Amino acid sequence: MAETGIDISKHRSKSVDEFAGANIEYVLTVCDNAREACPYFPATTLMIHHSFEDPAEAEGGEEARLGAFRSVRDQIRDYLQNDFVKVINTT
Repeated sequence: MAETGIDISKHRSKSVDEFAGANIEYVLTVCDNAREACPYFPATTLMIHHSFEDPAEAEGGEEARLGAFRSVRDQIRDYLQNDFVKVINTT
């Protein structure tokens, strides 16, 4: 992410329990496991799913695996900038 100018060094994984009671407009899942394990959200929350390959499952040497992570990173960016915006604008 730093390659694209985004600093996530202080980010961490969070439990959905940390958001209990929060008004959440959108939940975007990006892998099938997350979609299946995603907890219930209030009816006002729009659930959107788009499946991307899991780069952690990439095989090969370090450069091949890094390339897989970069590819998925870029696919997610493109999806958010283009298709996700279209989904939001049609709801």
